Amino acid sequence: MNDLPRKSFLERFQRVIEHVEDSILVGLLLLMIFMAVLQILLRDVFATGIVWSDVLVRILVLWVGLVGAMVASRQGRHINIDIMDRYLSERAKIVARFVVEFFTALICLIAAYYGLRFVQMEFSMGGRAFAKVPSWLCESIIPFAFMVMAVRYILLSVNNFKKIVESRS
Repeated sequence: MNDLPRKSFLERFQRVIEHVEDSILVGLLLLMIFMAVLQILLRDVFATGIVWSDVLVRILVLWVGLVGAMVASRQGRHINIDIMDRYLSERAKIVARFVVEFFTALICLIAAYYGLRFVQMEFSMGGRAFAKVPSWLCESIIPFAFMVMAVRYILLSVNNFKKIVESRS
């Protein structure tokens, strides 16, 4: 018999989501590098280029940045200043993490809301980013990524709140 503990459906689903996120991030980064190098070669060697390549690379920078932020938010690895961690007790560190993660979730929710408003405005204007790709589609990563990060930071803050409550007992 197998003595290894079986992973729950939720844990397996989480691993699949993480793998998909990582794959999307790597794919976007490779596409961005490929398009930039191709454009340089076409311009310098053949004195031509792809008209919309520079716009696509700028959009890919946005997508790579926000998908990268989603990946970093999995376990609360956002940019932070942890100088207080050196001086706080273990319980105070948990409380500080709860406050920071809750505040981060709130900011992400606000950014998601205004990102959605921005995408709706772009949709109503009907602008094009490049070729026949609508602007709103290229910008749709903004509310999506911030909503994913908000949910993750809410879950992280709930876990730290549980630790605070458990430490009182």
